Amino acid sequence: MNVKTFIKKYTMVIALVVVFIFFAIWTDQKLLLAQNLSNLLIQNSYVLVLACGMLMCILTGGNIDLSVGSTVCLIGAVAAQMLTKHNMNPIAVICLCLLFSVLIGMWQGFWIGYIHIPPFICTLAGMFLFRGFGRAILESKTIAITQSEGSVGKKFLDIFASYIDVPGLDHSWTIKAEDRTVEVKLSAFILGIVIAVALIAITILNRAKKAKKGYKQEPAISQFGKILVIDALVLAYTWKLALYKGIPVMAIWVLAVVCIYAFITSKTAFGRYFYAVGGNEKATKLSGINTNKVYFMAYTSMSLLAGLSGLLVAARVGSVNGDTGNSFEMDAIGSCFIGGASAYGGSGTVGGVMVGAILLGVINQGMSIKGLDNNWQYVVKGGVLLIAVIFDVVSNKKTGKAG
Repeated sequence: MNVKTFIKKYTMVIALVVVFIFFAIWTDQKLLLAQNLSNLLIQNSYVLVLACGMLMCILTGGNIDLSVGSTVCLIGAVAAQMLTKHNMNPIAVICLCLLFSVLIGMWQGFWIGYIHIPPFICTLAGMFLFRGFGRAILESKTIAITQSEGSVGKKFLDIFASYIDVPGLDHSWTIKAEDRTVEVKLSAFILGIVIAVALIAITILNRAKKAKKGYKQEPAISQFGKILVIDALVLAYTWKLALYKGIPVMAIWVLAVVCIYAFITSKTAFGRYFYAVGGNEKATKLSGINTNKVYFMAYTSMSLLAGLSGLLVAARVGSVNGDTGNSFEMDAIGSCFIGGASAYGGSGTVGGVMVGAILLGVINQGMSIKGLDNNWQYVVKGGVLLIAVIFDVVSNKKTGKAG
């Protein structure tokens, strides 16, 4: 792989590294503090989750869902009222909210997939509808989730917003770090070691399978070099988590969603249908694939993840109001396009989308640490998104995919 090919293939990864280094220097290394790195994940958990669902919509032909921010508000409002006004069991609340979000997705998926209403119009209507319903349920108030010990609200928060604590392992070792004495949450670093070893094992097994079948593979040095770099980053990040409060439970939810959608898009025939529809819908339909069902499932899964994001945000903030979820759809869309998803559909990966989401998160975090006005965050994110889309359009024109 020559330098030009390498840069083109890993453009956004290189951009993420450059942006991270820039903000680390600009914030006098405050971005590298354990608490800030932990908050980087927690504060952007909703983006990582929403971006996975938005990718499925974009793959079908550059379509987007404008209603996800409003769905976040509506589901958060329903959850808050169930917990505070009706004192319902938190597990029941979570199940009902996710079921409700699926029904919302099925409603939109039906009109888009089977009645063929343009996704932009249908989800724009949903954006107003669901935001209005959410505010009505909240009665135009801010509903705080009770955090008193033993309450259903506290149990709900623990499911999403607590930290993993392993008795006998965590809090057993203290060191001097970041100019203070901290308890090391060893469970976080041990998880990092497990992930690092698993990545190496998976790579070895995949290479063995391909070698057995005679498939062409990239050089072992190149492939294992990338894995070792990823492992080093995983270990460094989990060590930082160990120096703060350990692994946030929210990270487990995000990791589960990312792994599931990465598996669906890369390892299943159904996942390839989304790429096929975005590449050439007519040819896909002629090959016997039910394209109506693909659209239906794309928007159903998007609403499901919007519902989960609503629960995550409600737990992280501890309250819900009429503006909850405002502009979340833009963060999800931006993450997808910045992460390499094509504006024409048919291409994009979960891994790339995660890079895009983390890049936006680093920009937000870095500018917040410097105390810059929120307006400048919009300016910077808009500029980054524009550059990413221009890059995609120009690349597609050169390869004859545009138009």
